[in-house]
Amino acid sequence: MAAPSPPDPTAPAVVADEPRRIVVTGADSGIGRAVAVALAAPGREVGITWHADEDGAQATAREVRARGATAHVRRLDLTDPPQGAVVVDDLAATMGGLDTLVLSSGTGSSTLLLDMSYETWREVVSVDLDGAFCCLQAGARHMVAGGGGSVVAITSVHEHAPRVGAAPYCAAKGGLGLLVRTAALELAEHGITVNAVAPGEIATPMTGQTDESVLDGRRRPGIPVARPGDAREIAAVVAFLCSPAARYVTGASWPVDGGMLQMGPMAGSHLASDDWRRP
Repeated sequence: MAAPSPPDPTAPAVVADEPRRIVVTGADSGIGRAVAVALAAPGREVGITWHADEDGAQATAREVRARGATAHVRRLDLTDPPQGAVVVDDLAATMGGLDTLVLSSGTGSSTLLLDMSYETWREVVSVDLDGAFCCLQAGARHMVAGGGGSVVAITSVHEHAPRVGAAPYCAAKGGLGLLVRTAALELAEHGITVNAVAPGEIATPMTGQTDESVLDGRRRPGIPVARPGDAREIAAVVAFLCSPAARYVTGASWPVDGGMLQMGPMAGSHLASDDWRRP
């Protein structure tokens, strides 16, 4: 009889109290994809949502399955925020419950406040804040029924610091950060932790970098570690917050930004032009 194959060291087996039924919104690329793959392991089920890139979502599903998990793919358009609850409810019903919800769907803008249309404002806030609320509320209800769980919202360094040309994005991410803190207070008695992860510049399609390597020589003088981040570096922090090791962590926002937020005073004294006044 042939000896059994050794376990895949990149796909650890599920242990007691680890999440088994997971939903990751916006998992067709970038941070969402990296999170879905990081949370995949034998015995787990991962719900993957996408808005415009079905092929990307199916590619994520293949990676999730390669790590021994079951993948479920759904389309989600958070420009109609109540869809968030419908899709989360559907995935929870398919998986028989929900243990972990990661809110990674998002969009942004690059328009000065005085030039921005109300329609652009509403689209960004609808996706990044209203949609996140609808998903979080629905997910939390399933977790209450199941006896606990974890929620992680992907916000941004702009949850904490503004950026020219990104008024609705900053407003939505700041609001999402406070929603996380309020939800952490209200849901703690139900055994649910709620945290935020606030990425800096990450090499993903949203920043015009298509999931590229961050070690290819691109230098970012304004970031202390002098490079963009990798989506897997965000996913590693999310995976910790969803694990039993983080049961005592709730209501926190975790910047994962290479030190970018620490540069405020230095940037103010060392910028050599007015280029920052334009998006």
